Amino acid sequence: MIKIGDILPATTLMEFSEVEGNGCSLGPNPVNVAKATAGKTIALFALPGAFTPTCSAKHVPSYLENFSELKAAGVDEIWCVSVNDAFVMGAWARDQKTEGKVRMMADGSADFAKATGLTLDLGARGMGLRSNRYSMLIKNGKVASLNVEVAGKFEVSDAATLLAQAKG
Repeated sequence: MIKIGDILPATTLMEFSEVEGNGCSLGPNPVNVAKATAGKTIALFALPGAFTPTCSAKHVPSYLENFSELKAAGVDEIWCVSVNDAFVMGAWARDQKTEGKVRMMADGSADFAKATGLTLDLGARGMGLRSNRYSMLIKNGKVASLNVEVAGKFEVSDAATLLAQAKG
């Protein structure tokens, strides 16, 4: 499992773009994790699935509510990563009203989840291999803090926890 001080794995996430511009085409666009995190502080949180109850009612809203405070604490971008395709993440972004605040990153084949060692097998529940619920503060491509939830819990990966770590 990835740990504090490790460099993020050289993987590619996908992000759905609603409009064309800034080098992005309409629809899914690749995001090279190494390039996108270079020289930046990223508040990344990952979760088992888009549109799922805890993820939609608590996890994403906690980051939206703390957006200004995270930015004031030096966070350049907030990323939500889930093992869903870019189209689902785009629809969820519209539903959660994340535009301009949280980048909704698709890890459709769970490559990022596997490379970090933060997978969750939900095959028995018909969801297949997913991501654990966690948050991490990334500074210039390296893990500065990591908060992994116990299965079924939502206690340490919320925005308030990551905000305290960003301030500290």
